Amino acid sequence: MPAILIDGVVYHSAAEVCRELGVARQTLWRWRNARKIPLGRRYRGHQVLFTEDEFVTIREYANRLEPAEATATHMVKLHSSRRRSGR
Repeated sequence: MPAILIDGVVYHSAAEVCRELGVARQTLWRWRNARKIPLGRRYRGHQVLFTEDEFVTIREYANRLEPAEATATHMVKLHSSRRRSGR
């Protein structure tokens, strides 16, 4: 579904957001429930819509890059395997 214009404001459906960002509907809902992204607005009581600014925020969250940190368990496994192999 293309963007919807309501009272001069452009809104994007949840389906459109998922399609554009390549994420599953369940992922979008999980992010919403965890309050990691905007909740959007209900249109006609059922359809969830997001403003252009909210869509940008969701895109930024979906495409975020975080430092890859090795977990303590992973580091212990690496350290142990190096000892056994004589490294």
